[in-house]
Amino acid sequence: MSGHRVLIALRGNEVAWRFDKTAEALVCDIDDAGTVVSRSEIIFARNSGEDLCEYVLAHGIDTVVAGAVEEEYYHYLRWKRVDVIDNVAGELDPVLERLARGRLSSGDILFPQGGA
Repeated sequence: MSGHRVLIALRGNEVAWRFDKTAEALVCDIDDAGTVVSRSEIIFARNSGEDLCEYVLAHGIDTVVAGAVEEEYYHYLRWKRVDVIDNVAGELDPVLERLARGRLSSGDILFPQGGA
């Protein structure tokens, strides 16, 4: 398969603040042109970093996006050659758009700026 498969840990419509404290995720396939060609929401039975890691490896996920990722899970996923983009905060759509363009980096904060 060309392109890559990503998992974004979610809490509602935002990136989850902790990888191991979420039971929701969005799995997307992004082609080489940066187009999201498929997306599916996954609901897990419980909040578990181990379950998420197992899912990532079993389903050929290339990149994981989340808020904080515990060091244990971070190093395990990297050891398994999964890219981890952590410390990301923001609503799903801008995060996914930047990820698809190859411009999402660890530490990105993508909430809309209020103009009161």
